[in-house]
Amino acid sequence: MKNFLRFVYLQAISCIFPVIIFAALAFSKYVDTPFLPRYDLILIICIAAQVFMLVSKLETIDEFKVICLFHVIGLALELYKVHMGSWSYPEDAYSKVFGVPLYSGFMYASVASYICQSWRHLDLHIYHWPKSFWAVSISILIYLNFFTHHFTYDIRWWLKGLLFIIFFRTIVTFQINDKIYKMPMILSFILIGFFIWIAENITTFFGAWQYPNQEAAWSLVHIGKISSWFLLVIISVIIVAQLKRVKSDKELVQ
Repeated sequence: MKNFLRFVYLQAISCIFPVIIFAALAFSKYVDTPFLPRYDLILIICIAAQVFMLVSKLETIDEFKVICLFHVIGLALELYKVHMGSWSYPEDAYSKVFGVPLYSGFMYASVASYICQSWRHLDLHIYHWPKSFWAVSISILIYLNFFTHHFTYDIRWWLKGLLFIIFFRTIVTFQINDKIYKMPMILSFILIGFFIWIAENITTFFGAWQYPNQEAAWSLVHIGKISSWFLLVIISVIIVAQLKRVKSDKELVQ
C-alpha cells in the first residue's frame, strides 16, 4: 500500500500541467469573462502555467525544449485535422489560426510534459530499446499516416503490427521507494493511450474541441480513439527517448 500511494503521488505531480489545462477548461466553461473569448483565456492560463513550471523549476530547460517541439507537431496536426473536418473548435477567439485556437498546442505539450515528468520522478529506464533507425522510422510513418489516411489507404494496423515486432523485447522499469518494477513497453503505450482517452472525454465535455457526433450534444468519444492515442503516445515516447539518448551520448563524449 505504501508503494501504491507513493506511485499515485508521483503520477499526480507528473500531471501538474494537464491538471492546470483541465482546470482552465472547467473554469472557462462555467465562468464568463467579459471582453475576452474563452479560448483566449485558456491560452493565457496555459502560457502562465508554462512560465510557472519553468520559474518554479518543476520543469527543466531540456524538458521545455521537448515540449516546444510537441507544440509544433501538435499544431501542425490540428491545422490539418480541422481543415479535413475530423473535429472543430466552434467558439470564436482572437487567437484562432485557420479555425484552430493556439491553446490546442498546449494539450499536446501537456502529454509531453507528463512523459518527461514521469521519466524523472519515477526514474524510468528502458532496456532493449530498438535501433534508432527503426524507432525513428516507425514514429515518422505513424505521424505521416495521420495525414495520408484521408486520401489513401490507412496503414495503422500494419503499423501496429510493426510496433509489436520492433518493441517486442523492450522493457521499461520504474522505481517506487526502494522497489523496482518492470513492464513491457507496448503495455505502457496502451495504458497511457487509454488514460489519455479518458482525459479526452473530460476535455470534450468541457468544450475543448468537438467531434462531428458531438455537435448536437456531448457524447462519449468513440473507443476507437484509444488506437489513435496509442499511436500518438508512441511518437511522444520515442521522441523523448531518442533526445535523452542523444544528450547522454554528448555528455559521455564531453
